[in-house]
Amino acid sequence: MSATETELAREVEIHAAPIRTLAHEVERVVVGQSVMVSRLIIGLLTGGHVLLEGVPGLAKTLTISTLSKAIHADFSRLQFTPDLLPADLTGTLIYSPKDGTFSPRKGPIFANLVLADEINRAPAKVQSALLEAMQERSVTIGDTTYPLDDPFLVLATQNPIEQEGTYPLPEAQIDRFMLKIRVGYPSKDDERQIIDRMASSQPQVEVNPVVSLDEIRASRAIVDRIELDERLRDYIVDLIHTTREPEASGLKLGRLIEFGASPRASIALAQASRAHAFLDGRTFVTPSDIKAIAMDVLRHRVTVSYEGEAENVTSEDVVRTILDHVPVP
Repeated sequence: MSATETELAREVEIHAAPIRTLAHEVERVVVGQSVMVSRLIIGLLTGGHVLLEGVPGLAKTLTISTLSKAIHADFSRLQFTPDLLPADLTGTLIYSPKDGTFSPRKGPIFANLVLADEINRAPAKVQSALLEAMQERSVTIGDTTYPLDDPFLVLATQNPIEQEGTYPLPEAQIDRFMLKIRVGYPSKDDERQIIDRMASSQPQVEVNPVVSLDEIRASRAIVDRIELDERLRDYIVDLIHTTREPEASGLKLGRLIEFGASPRASIALAQASRAHAFLDGRTFVTPSDIKAIAMDVLRHRVTVSYEGEAENVTSEDVVRTILDHVPVP
């Protein structure tokens, strides 16, 4: 190991420690959702926005609010409703009769962590305002454009089973989320722990801030230095390319796929794989890092055709088949 690699290994060890402490602090409150917690932290380490999808009662909102409390950062929560307006999110100009001028009043989006609760309940204009801010990381109020805070991370939730009164996110907009996490039910043992912790009138476990924004920024800089071998870069491109042209890789999936993943998916998979390796305390990415995070990066970026839907094929089925078929370097 060279001197540079030794130095990077030492820095990974130093900077990964507070991030693991952050995960532990969240898991003191949230039971049985360690994968969701780790994926949220990967989003935090890469600056990638995260969409959580699951039925009510699976601690999606609790996990995000607990994560925000464990960080010395500004946090805002937006409960999306059908009557929400874009100005309720971004802010607006306020007229002062006294001097006849307008002054900006910034909205709740000006925070480090923004919880967009039940994002699919808001109409298209509100969703577009949020997703534009996610992409540009700035908001225009009147004639002035204001940069958003750094770090800036949107953590959104949605309910997959309730359709009445919802406005599903179009594929082009949902693509701006780096990760889409499907939140499942806890195991029997975990649910027993949940009863022990939560089924009481006593206050919940108090969450302490354990990580500063400077520590998160420093960890992000280290994540960017995690080694991603040339062969693994090719492997990522092969995976993404196969979602668009499966026949070129010998997979007869073309009739089941309407649209494959965009180049944004390649970038997201590379970044998320580095963060996954960092959390494991390594200075380099392995194929297992890519495979571990690929489903969360790709499940919302692969669109199944009508023929595939008729055969009850899901995007996850397609991604799983591709991961099993594409040769690992």
